[in-house]
Amino acid sequence: MDSATSDRAALRATADNGLKIVVVGGFGVGKTTMVRSVSEIRPLNTEETMTRAGEAVDHLDGVQSKTSTTVAFDFGRISLDERSVLYLFGAPGQERFWFLWDRLFSGTLGAVVLVDTRRLADSWYAIDRLEHHGTPFIVACNDFGGPLHTEQQIREALALSDDVPLVECDARDRSSSKYVLITLVEYLHTLSQGGAAARSAATRPETAPEKTPEPTS
Repeated sequence: MDSATSDRAALRATADNGLKIVVVGGFGVGKTTMVRSVSEIRPLNTEETMTRAGEAVDHLDGVQSKTSTTVAFDFGRISLDERSVLYLFGAPGQERFWFLWDRLFSGTLGAVVLVDTRRLADSWYAIDRLEHHGTPFIVACNDFGGPLHTEQQIREALALSDDVPLVECDARDRSSSKYVLITLVEYLHTLSQGGAAARSAATRPETAPEKTPEPTS
């Protein structure tokens, strides 16, 4: 992290609006990498070296070369403007740590579901839990050089509705990860505008129908 970035982070240490975002997904899809690439501060992470003791409980298909794993969460931060910042929480991917997800979702405005298109089924649980909590989310397909899928094929595989944004990204690249977060923030803004319009329509008094004047004799 360069000194200019450090200075900006220090100046915004007392931002008025803190917005919590969670990055979720299956094991080894790049959640820690995304938080690390985009955070303007040195990210907090809880990565530990993987051992043989976990081989019996961790699902390692497609990620056999992975040597470390997040055991609690990752934390980073990125400034939106002089008054608002995003606080990023990367959730652990292994099934044995899923019990932490519900606590991480508390107070979350929205989420990024990071997907490895070689292992689409690994994202089902994340989407299910977010829908259970009523947490808005977008889906970002991380580039692992796997088989190409059309957008429609991915939507069908993940049972995504057409209104949920679906984007491609490279979690290692800062600008690509920033684009994912911008997409999520714009989606949340669109949802809030739609909700405000619906509430306004619901509270607007109905206009009484005009009375037809009675004919004079």
